[in-house]
Amino acid sequence: MNGGRLGWGVAKVGPMAHDPAAEATLQVLRQADPAIAELIAKEAERQETTIELIASENHVSPAVMHAMGTCLTNKYAEGYPGARYYGGCVFHDQIEDLARERAKALFGCKFANVQPHSGAQANTAVFMAIMKPGDLFASLVLKDGGHLSHGMSINFSGVYHKPVHYPLHYAPDHPEFERIDYDAVAKVCQEHKPKVLMCGYSAYPRTIDFKRFREIADSVGALLVADIAHIAGLCATGAHPSPFPHAHIVTTTTHKTLRGPRGGLILTNDEELAKKIDKAVFPGVQGGPLMHVIAAKAVAFGEALRPEFKSYSHQVVANARALAQALVARGYRITTGGTDNHLMLVDMRRKSETLTGADAEKWLEAAGLICNKNGIPNDPKPPRVTSGIRLGTPAVTTRGMTVTEMPAIAGFIDEVLSANGDAAVAAKVRQQVKELCARFPMPGVGGGAVHAGNGRVAAHA
Repeated sequence: MNGGRLGWGVAKVGPMAHDPAAEATLQVLRQADPAIAELIAKEAERQETTIELIASENHVSPAVMHAMGTCLTNKYAEGYPGARYYGGCVFHDQIEDLARERAKALFGCKFANVQPHSGAQANTAVFMAIMKPGDLFASLVLKDGGHLSHGMSINFSGVYHKPVHYPLHYAPDHPEFERIDYDAVAKVCQEHKPKVLMCGYSAYPRTIDFKRFREIADSVGALLVADIAHIAGLCATGAHPSPFPHAHIVTTTTHKTLRGPRGGLILTNDEELAKKIDKAVFPGVQGGPLMHVIAAKAVAFGEALRPEFKSYSHQVVANARALAQALVARGYRITTGGTDNHLMLVDMRRKSETLTGADAEKWLEAAGLICNKNGIPNDPKPPRVTSGIRLGTPAVTTRGMTVTEMPAIAGFIDEVLSANGDAAVAAKVRQQVKELCARFPMPGVGGGAVHAGNGRVAAHA
């Protein structure tokens, strides 16, 4: 397989050679701003010749990428379709309506706000819509896999609201070790009576029981907010259970497993909540929407509605499981014992007590393997050091890699880490990584999922 079935394109020579529009843009920049052009070209080459294993990153299609570089960036469009504060928004209204309709169709819900600039801003708007300053909410703490916008002390969520945190199972001999302790979630909620119960995480590799969370929320009269930023693409395609109909509100980013532009999205089935959310997004926490990004969101939602995106999402999960198993076979410990989604946390200590996540990230990058250091549950090391790394498979799957390539990637990782970052070993692996990347090119024109069928997306989709 060389990038055609689940990825997008065909191999050609040089950065951006697979994408004529990107190359044309670079030519314009070479004339107007050579310094920026040079840096973009270098970044394109870096992406093409490295294996992207950061769980929150992906490679968008040319259609998504270039929708962001259009004349839509010239226009202010404060407000919503049919109720703007500026004239000249007739086509912006149609674009935003199309994005909203596609988002609703994709996730099977009744209301969508596509204006949030990011997942964190989507959460900010939701908090403004349903809580007052000082209100209490329950979430998973950041160090156990939560997110900074779920109650970190120096984030808006921890400054203006009162978080209480529910735990994982921490006993190593427990069969659910490092997984969510749902009985403890219920106990925390019964004790504190939060106004909001949050679920959905940034570093949790197991299936989330949205139904159980809703039962707990209902037992204390709380609203259930599911932040599915990491697993949105999986939820939309059945590779992970959907938060609907259980969650009152769903927030997400659009650029991880959903494979869209960098941005946020808020979904609900409740009309009254939808009205509050719209007011909270604008004028509550944002001004004019980024219409060029909203157009790219619409394109990405259209791509995600195609049958091949479902195949892609299931392949992401299969690849993650295969990579985790291959690492376990080489002596690494995967937290929770494996993964059900697109990511895994690798505990370095099983391999070496002196190996840290910070060292692993640096050494692997030298070999062309891009990941991030990450704390593990109950990590004794500080956040800038960590005992683990987080790995994910959305980007490698977009390039067309399957379970066949995962043992090789695990082998690259192990060879570099076992050599303690030795430069000669890193250089050897770096060349092997380049060769593998050449077999699985970046998204481009000329085949793959973008051009399935007639290459078009129906207006209602």
